Amino acid sequence: MPPRDNPTARQARLGAELRKLRERAGKTAREAAGMVSTDQAKISHIEAGRIGVSEERIRKLAVYYACDDEALVEALCGIAREHRGQHWWDSYRGVLAPGFLDIAELEHHAIRLRCLQPVTFPGVLQTEDYAHALFASVIPQLPDDEVRARVEHRMKRQAILERETAPPFEAIVHEAALRMRVGGRKVARSQLEHLLSVSERPGLTLRVIPFTNEDFIEVTQTVMYANGVVPQLDTVQIDTPFGGRFLDAAGELDRYRTLFDFAEQAALDPEESRSFIHHVAREL
Repeated sequence: MPPRDNPTARQARLGAELRKLRERAGKTAREAAGMVSTDQAKISHIEAGRIGVSEERIRKLAVYYACDDEALVEALCGIAREHRGQHWWDSYRGVLAPGFLDIAELEHHAIRLRCLQPVTFPGVLQTEDYAHALFASVIPQLPDDEVRARVEHRMKRQAILERETAPPFEAIVHEAALRMRVGGRKVARSQLEHLLSVSERPGLTLRVIPFTNEDFIEVTQTVMYANGVVPQLDTVQIDTPFGGRFLDAAGELDRYRTLFDFAEQAALDPEESRSFIHHVAREL
């Protein structure tokens, strides 16, 4: 089977974690290849996520790398068992850019999600009209079928909050997001009313950072922190003017955990936040 041209973020993560284990053990790619009876090029492809790897090889490599973290090894084997076409977002392959699929995949496998939003709301908390207004305002303007596909995909992402085992979800939004009249007054008010409704769901926490807060100022980009089934698979997703980025270096993860903890301290508590949102909605 030829190497993948565009591995998913999760496939690339599997390879990256195997590379980390190899480097931590002080082994070369050639030595690892010899252990599993393959060539160095194939190890490089595996570590880049360009080709798959069997559970058997993962376990052999883990032993060779002296990795005794059974939970991590099992989590990596779980990724290896996944296959294309298994999940709903695969139907959008070739329809939407890979980043859209990667976000859906990240949310699906997370055991906890934390979002920090400066001027919009988390995708899984958006109404259809609000999402449509956002995508319809993209410059250069998107074709109608692209807008429809993006909105449909965003609505389907909300299924993670409806599962029996839905991951705990914490959203911290800035007051600026509440006051943006995306789609006009009617759409904006409906979006705020929707936030009030979903904020009552078990496991979902919504907090607001008001303009009057004087301590917290680093609300400049959309950030999502997704906890993996093991800490080594935690991932940060950030939006930039050039597209989304996925971060997993230990130092970066630590930095964003601190950021979220600070944001939570700066925000109103959930009940105060609900009252605040209700007040803003009444002003519209």
